[in-house]
Amino acid sequence: MSRFDAEFALRAIAHPGRRQMLQLVWENERTSTELARRCRLTPPAASQHLKVLRKAGLVSVRAAGNRRYYKVRAERVAQVAALLDHFWGEKLGRLQNELSTRKVDRP
Repeated sequence: MSRFDAEFALRAIAHPGRRQMLQLVWENERTSTELARRCRLTPPAASQHLKVLRKAGLVSVRAAGNRRYYKVRAERVAQVAALLDHFWGEKLGRLQNELSTRKVDRP
């Protein structure tokens, strides 16, 4: 996938296991085996999730021998964050203001 597909990226991060993988590869490269173990997934399941993250452009992969190392593509994650901020930012701010001014009914 050469261009950024925001909808595909959002669907990719909708899965909690893929979000956990992104967190794990944020600062350090990790192998697919390590990601599978830390996310409590079978190697084939982890491989499928990593394939989705790669297609969405959210992780990069580096081959070293028979191992594959994954790392987050921060610029793509930043694009997703900017998209969400643009879409929700002002609305969430207004909601927070509205909720803070309301009295909360307590039983």
